[in-house]
Amino acid sequence: MKTTHKILFQDSRDLKNIPSESVDLVVTSPPYPMIEMWDEMFVNQNPGIQSALASGNGKLAYSSMHEILDSVWDEVFRVLKNDRFACINIGDATRTVNGDFCMYPNHARILTHLLKIGFSALPDILWRKHANTPNKFMGSGMLPAGAYVTLEHEYILIVRKGTKREFKTEKEKENRRESALFWEERNVWYSDVWTDIKGTAQKLSNDMSRLRSAAFPFELVYRLINMYSVKGDVILDPFLGTGTTVAAAMTSGRGSIGVEIEESFQQTICPIAHNSVEFSNDYLHDRLQKHFQFVKHRLENSGAMKYTNKHYGCPVVTSQEQLILLNDLEKIRAFKDNIFEVTYSLKPQTLDLDQTRIL
Repeated sequence: MKTTHKILFQDSRDLKNIPSESVDLVVTSPPYPMIEMWDEMFVNQNPGIQSALASGNGKLAYSSMHEILDSVWDEVFRVLKNDRFACINIGDATRTVNGDFCMYPNHARILTHLLKIGFSALPDILWRKHANTPNKFMGSGMLPAGAYVTLEHEYILIVRKGTKREFKTEKEKENRRESALFWEERNVWYSDVWTDIKGTAQKLSNDMSRLRSAAFPFELVYRLINMYSVKGDVILDPFLGTGTTVAAAMTSGRGSIGVEIEESFQQTICPIAHNSVEFSNDYLHDRLQKHFQFVKHRLENSGAMKYTNKHYGCPVVTSQEQLILLNDLEKIRAFKDNIFEVTYSLKPQTLDLDQTRIL
């Protein structure tokens, strides 16, 4: 099994190099309007935003920033196949402009445009980041009508183009079964509130270590890819940043296209793409070990389990988990123009089952 990964350094508003209806899933986290660290990026694309901020017109700046993002969402709709999903991680912003403190609801503004261009909204995920300490607050403290609640969550908007995806051929159905989640993963991943993933600043210098600490965490992207696509699908991230989505797609056995306007990120993205074999295989091994630990605990507390996974010989809760196979990466070949090809093993990992004491 092989997958291809392509990184394009260009404006995300113009994806003409990507054919219409050629992408299976979009997973991205765009620049957040009205967060100061992104002002320069927005101003570079529309200098009028700087004038709006300077004159104290926060609402105009907010609207102008989202008009830039709107053109990207239009392209996302075009390149996405029918019956496929887009997952967008976005946070709201609080800011004082001209002495007026207020919240700018980025998630609502983006969702409004997504519905306008033809997407259907599905239940979203609230990602609670726990960025603040328990005793932090905003405003005037103990005095009524002067303090504001903390803003410690972000949204993962989930939308679909078209209706329910169908898997018609036996090959498609088998691939879907191999791409399934473990029962205990499903129970956490498909919850509407995620509290177990922390977002932290990108402070580490090591490229692979950065995946563990990115503001758009590897675990978050990996979950979404495995929830809303199957092996061999093509994942698009129009705001690639430091390359987390490409690495997560490689680990998941999916292909990917990453688009990034800032060419200086190439020094981070390409090493991650080229050196993901050890990182990805360790991650897959950890995922299997977590399942074995779950099984051990369940056997000790609830007795025997009815089904067995064909590839690993380990118990599973449901019949839908019997063909799950996590493909190790064997090698990554780099080609010109920032194209990478990943070759995968078709054999299940050899694990020390006795160490888990589940058999």
